[in-house]
Amino acid sequence: MPPVSSPTAPPPPSPTSPRTRTRTRAGAVAAPRRVGADRWDRLHGRAWLYWLGCAVFALLLALTTTLTPHRIWGVCAALGYAVAAVCARRTPRPWGRAGLPAAVAGSVVLPLVVLIGLGAAQSEVHVVEHSGTLLLHSGSPYEPHPLDVDDYNPYLPGMALLGLPHALFGDTPLADARLWFAAVFLTCMYAAPRGIADVRFARAAGAARPYPLAWPVGARSARPARPVDAVLLLAAFPAVALPLAVGGVDLPVIGLMCLGPALAGRGGSGTAAGLAMGAAAALKWTAWPLLPVGLALLAVTAGRRAAVRAGVVAMAVAGVAVLPAIFANPHAFVEHVVLFPLGEAGVESPATSPLPGYLLATYVPGGSALATGALVVAAVAVAASLVARPPRTVLAAADRLAIGLGLAMCLMPATRFGYLAYPLVLALWFRAAPAFGGRPLSRS
Repeated sequence: MPPVSSPTAPPPPSPTSPRTRTRTRAGAVAAPRRVGADRWDRLHGRAWLYWLGCAVFALLLALTTTLTPHRIWGVCAALGYAVAAVCARRTPRPWGRAGLPAAVAGSVVLPLVVLIGLGAAQSEVHVVEHSGTLLLHSGSPYEPHPLDVDDYNPYLPGMALLGLPHALFGDTPLADARLWFAAVFLTCMYAAPRGIADVRFARAAGAARPYPLAWPVGARSARPARPVDAVLLLAAFPAVALPLAVGGVDLPVIGLMCLGPALAGRGGSGTAAGLAMGAAAALKWTAWPLLPVGLALLAVTAGRRAAVRAGVVAMAVAGVAVLPAIFANPHAFVEHVVLFPLGEAGVESPATSPLPGYLLATYVPGGSALATGALVVAAVAVAASLVARPPRTVLAAADRLAIGLGLAMCLMPATRFGYLAYPLVLALWFRAAPAFGGRPLSRS
């Protein structure tokens, strides 16, 4: 009689399987490994190349720029990035506690301290600080009779609130508007991914609540990174670190534009999302595309009633910030916020980066109309996509917003390379943040 073979046990799950679950010492189900973790495994060993590339960029900027604040930033940042590259090359945790602080210290903290001490900054910083003084004393943040380009304030009245510390306390270091730009930006970026959870992914893993994504596996790197590490890594990114040190007027807008979709993706009543979107809309015209995208996402996640409520809250917040300045001096508001950005105020805009819209407006007969027409077509196309296929996740909404803003930045007749930080941060943040300790994200 032939021997009876025992049933073959199923093979153990592969440790590299994207949905593999492991048991902790207490027998609980640990966090699942995400599909994209292999990508972070590869990047884990190349961190030193990233920091080296940042150092080269900063050094080239220091050698080629004619702007003193940018040259100071380039020298300080090149040193910080170089130290970070050395630390990343020598440590088994290249994104860890040595390289990242060195990069942040060199690219953000040191140049910011030096520039504040010297009183050097981009003109936008002085514009915001002066607008805070005007708001405090006249009720309007706009010069009634601007004489040159530095007298113009193209920002909406909410931005002047970040200049109030300087208006109240004068030229003390803590009243510098850059510190308040950075505070709003970093707070929003820290809060945005922490508010997102893919409950279906967590439930599929058998978890009672969503888990942070695991840090790329390895002998010493398998622990989840702190959420603050993601914010520090973002702050050290050259496209963010440079404005943090020399200007940063767009950063609070970017932060709120990331926080708004994150809150909309959570669902709920829509009030919190409306507050964030309204605050962004009160700062700059650039933030207004957030409203249709965020409301479309909220209609999917929480229903039309929540979307309507969020829209009402957003418009109320923006109205509270904007309407008093309009009533105080409507002519100044139109001249600064409408005519000047369109190049119709009799003063040439300093936003002259050679992107397609500017090149069309400058060198092609009738190019300004062509650029404006292309901008309108792009806006209509993005709006149509929201109706035909509204975003169902935060990542999809951020991508849609990044595409729209990227097209707008390229097609505007008056534009700057620095404006591309908007689509860059929106496109990258919700992808990178979960791998550094944020919540798992899905995309549809």
